[in-house]
Parts: sequence; C-alpha cells; structure tokens
Amino acid sequence: MSEDKKIIAQNKKAYHDYFVLEEYEAGIELFGTEVKSIRAGKINLKDSWCSIDKGEIFVNGMHISPYEQGNIFNRDPMRVKKLLMHKKEINRLYGTIKQQGLTLIPLSVYFVKGKAKVKVGLCKGKKIYDKRDVAAKKEANRTIDREMKERNR
Repeated sequence: MSEDKKIIAQNKKAYHDYFVLEEYEAGIELFGTEVKSIRAGKINLKDSWCSIDKGEIFVNGMHISPYEQGNIFNRDPMRVKKLLMHKKEINRLYGTIKQQGLTLIPLSVYFVKGKAKVKVGLCKGKKIYDKRDVAAKKEANRTIDREMKERNR
C-alpha cells in the first residue's frame, strides 16, 4: 500500500545532535491559517522538542510563520501545539522517557491524504566524540565511493 506522502519540512539538526532510536507518526492539532502556512512550506523545526503533560503530548518550539492573507485569524507562531496519538502509545513513551532519560524530537512534518502529520523520534543525545565519529565515517565512505568510481572508469 503506497501512501501519498508530501514532506514539507525536515529537522536535519536532530539527526546531527541525536541518535534516533524509534520513530512514531502523530497527527497535529492546527488551525486553518497554520495549515495554509505549512502547505506553503513556512515551518521551522530546528529547535523544537516534545513534552508529555497529563497524558497529552505537545510540540514546543515549532515555528509556523503567520499566513500572509490570514490577518486576524493568525495564531502565535511559537504556540505550543498538541499532537494526536493513542493514549496507550503516549503512556508507553512517557515511561520510556522517564526511565531511560531519552527525548522526543519532531523529525519531519508531512501531509498524508491531506492531513498534516509529524514524525516524532525517540532520541538519545550524542556526545561531541559521537558527532566526530559519525562525521569521520561519512567522510571515509565518501572517499571509498570516490575511489571506486575512479577505478571503474
């Protein structure tokens, strides 16, 4: 079953700063002008994170620019937005976060069948030496690919 997925924004910084252990899909509670801004690609996930409060999950720090034609209907761009997930999933995530000291980070925003979805990652923070190690491995792979391409000519 192929889903028509239109990716709007990705949080590339999250993959740099964290190890993504698991990924979850969640709906997001938005207002009309926010949806129009997201469709126009005016969204920033760079410094956003998720919090769980009283059995509900929220996204903090997600910036959705005001819609130009929205006038009085525009909401605060940095408003805390509620995510829509099953209660059982939220409770399991909450337990995992509290026990293991992990973080929930929004990884991307996309549309599936006209509905805005957020991919949330259960992440563990990288140390500086982890980041260096990943960068070294990427560079080594690039060098190997370059050499193989030259050799095959």
